[in-house]
Amino acid sequence: MKLILIYLAVVNLAGAVAVCWDKRRARRGQWRVRERTFFMFALLGGTPGVYAAMRLRRHKTLHKRFMWGLPAIFLLQMAAVCAGAYYWYTHFGFPVR
Repeated sequence: MKLILIYLAVVNLAGAVAVCWDKRRARRGQWRVRERTFFMFALLGGTPGVYAAMRLRRHKTLHKRFMWGLPAIFLLQMAAVCAGAYYWYTHFGFPVR
């Protein structure tokens, strides 16, 4: 369980750093981070970090793809976690430790 939390922390931090880096490069007129990179971090579990960085840095907040897509990915991830927890509980009868 500890490794999962460390993994999620690293992926969220990396996604947030990528958003901040892209914002900085955008202001300087330099080449940008690809949009699919942000979605990759989100799909790997970094949705909260990417979304929070976008909102805090006001970066890509006018792009419907991000403002609807990232919350949709997060909801699907939470549904998968709930389904997995339900499966685990009904088949093994005890919480994950």
